[in-house]
Amino acid sequence: MDFQLDEDQREFKALLRQFVDKEVVPVAREWEQAGRYPTEIVDGMKDMGLFGITVPEEYGGLDLDPVSFALVFEEISRGWMGIAGILGSHSLACRLIAMHGTQEQKDAYLPGLATGERRTGIGLTEPDAGTDLQGIRTTARLEGPPGDQHYVVNGAKMWITNARHADPLPVLVKTDPSASPAHRGMSVLLIEADTPGYEVTKDIPKLGYKGTESCEITMTDVRVPVSQLVGGVEGRGMQQVLSALEWGRVNIAARSVGIAQRAHDEALSYAQQRKAFGKPISDFQAIQLKLGELGTQVQAARLMAYWAADAVSRGRADGATGMAKIFCSEVALQAAIDAMKVHGGYGYSTEFEVERLYRDSILMSIGEGTNDVLRTVVAKSLIKGETRVG
Repeated sequence: MDFQLDEDQREFKALLRQFVDKEVVPVAREWEQAGRYPTEIVDGMKDMGLFGITVPEEYGGLDLDPVSFALVFEEISRGWMGIAGILGSHSLACRLIAMHGTQEQKDAYLPGLATGERRTGIGLTEPDAGTDLQGIRTTARLEGPPGDQHYVVNGAKMWITNARHADPLPVLVKTDPSASPAHRGMSVLLIEADTPGYEVTKDIPKLGYKGTESCEITMTDVRVPVSQLVGGVEGRGMQQVLSALEWGRVNIAARSVGIAQRAHDEALSYAQQRKAFGKPISDFQAIQLKLGELGTQVQAARLMAYWAADAVSRGRADGATGMAKIFCSEVALQAAIDAMKVHGGYGYSTEFEVERLYRDSILMSIGEGTNDVLRTVVAKSLIKGETRVG
């Protein structure tokens, strides 16, 4: 058993850390507060090839192993979690196309997506359907004579990251609304941004997770060529989405580790600099207890995230990724709270990093499946014997 990254992974992590420390950390607080889109950071990620982390090498991507994939989101979230969101939805959609797309779809989209010339996201959540994806109402009705068929899509999607930049956007629809169970009638369509009737209607105001947009999308009689059906066969959309979401949970677990690591760094640094009663507050046992617990939990979360990523590389890993997402997201929130407490009154000020870490950490227990739902996923995996403890 080896608890170390291999040489390539260590070098890759060092490269990511250098980029984040130089390009992200110095501007994150100022740009977030100004509502400024991080165009320069996005360009830097393009130059590093990070938009191709889940794209096969034959299409110009990096095709990272799952642990290296986790390193990307850990390091970027250490600087600014919202930036990681720009890559998160994009990489998940690229993974979906690479795994399930037709050869024509891969040829058409993956080379541009790998360089960041094209960007994408994924259209799943709706105003009345988030965790329960089988409850979506967006429909795609097949029309036209054989050889000239198209889908007519009607519906709406919510909380879509990268919506204003996604081209194409994979959208989960019901091609057979009467199917039972519902997932048998669900498919994914690749909808291009300039398609008439497809509209990004608004940006949703958020507590945190800034730097990237989260939008509402409406689709009114949107005509989509049948060639845009992912995989070319109806009824496989739910399976396609769930297979990609395995990597999505690793993404969220790793983002959580990045937030928690930054909270640890900020708390430790502040405790050594801040003085009270004539000495650094790091000399007080009450602060030491918080720092000791914080460091322990961060390292435990990191090992959990890497373990889950390694499990993904070995096959289906619903239980492992669910465990990691639950544990790491809750560590992130507690780490942010403890770092704020170490800072005292300054922890509540927007002049310090820790209040942003708190706002960003809350989303980690919600995104890619709420923690309570994932606890049931983990339990079912344990009951079936797919995941073993011990």
